[in-house]
Amino acid sequence: MTKTKTPTVYGDDLPITSFQIKEIRKNANFQEDIKEEWVQWVTGDVARTSLTKPIPLTQAQAVRIIKAQTGTEPQEDNWGLFDKDNRQHLTLLAYMRTAQWTTPNGKHGEVADIDRLSDWLKSDKSPVRKPLKKMQPWEVSKIIEAFKGIVKSKYK
Repeated sequence: MTKTKTPTVYGDDLPITSFQIKEIRKNANFQEDIKEEWVQWVTGDVARTSLTKPIPLTQAQAVRIIKAQTGTEPQEDNWGLFDKDNRQHLTLLAYMRTAQWTTPNGKHGEVADIDRLSDWLKSDKSPVRKPLKKMQPWEVSKIIEAFKGIVKSKYK
């Protein structure tokens, strides 16, 4: 009788698979301290450093680490992502440049600092706390008005 390997069962809440463990370790160049930082990052717990003990990471957490390691993580955590075809979004970008919320860019010289916008949208200073792409037009108008105030205070 031939012995067959039990198939891996997949599901976001199920324990990390051996393939995921190998992939995370490989992406961390088999450096234990780097792997431990990834575990701490995904769990939000500085006390956790192991992929499997005492409680294994979930497959969803493992996927998040792998995507972040390989640069394929969706940019949903960046609330500043904008729609280039939306006039309000382009107006906001213009105000950001006027307020000097810019960052150097190799191809375009200087561009609006989308990461700074994202952090600001997540902060208490923002009148609407949600990703720019998920805002209604009247909510984007509030953000634009806030930026008019930022520009005004910058050039008093």
